[in-house]
Amino acid sequence: MTRTRLTAAERSEQLVDAAITAFAKGGYAGTTTDDVARLAGVSQPYVIRLFGSKHALFITVITHVSDRIQQVFRDAAPAQGAQLGDLADGFDRLLAQRYLLPVLLHGFAAANADEEIGRTARTCYGDIFTLVRDLTGASAEEAADFIAKGMLLTVLASMRVIGPDPVEQTPWMTEMISTFADHTH
Repeated sequence: MTRTRLTAAERSEQLVDAAITAFAKGGYAGTTTDDVARLAGVSQPYVIRLFGSKHALFITVITHVSDRIQQVFRDAAPAQGAQLGDLADGFDRLLAQRYLLPVLLHGFAAANADEEIGRTARTCYGDIFTLVRDLTGASAEEAADFIAKGMLLTVLASMRVIGPDPVEQTPWMTEMISTFADHTH
């Protein structure tokens, strides 16, 4: 049987997906390019050859995750008259991907110590906020409330309170989850 070789773009996508998982598990400081390489089934020098450094790979990952979030929101919005509820329905797709949203939290944490990561994280967050307003016509306050609820869901998903393979619920979890009845499975 002949193995099909991946194109450079396919291999890059595979590495970004592996990096999402690795950084979600270990954070920026706790993840090595060797961790990413092992998950992707490639050599560590290959990761460096494609991305240049762990720093550049992490910035690529943060941007990629932001792009995926924005695409989910675009896909969830009808052609005309999108409402925040339409985008919230799309958020369920994000919550189903265990490692996608936790990477953002690691990006926000790393932004405090690294100016380039901070600039990237702020740009990505601003792009998501602007897209929410553009798609729905929401006011700044409405969009901020939507984003705030999304961040709370992101934190809950990162703690495995909701999403795939959740932990056993405690009373506070059950109470908090009940306020998000449609977006916690």
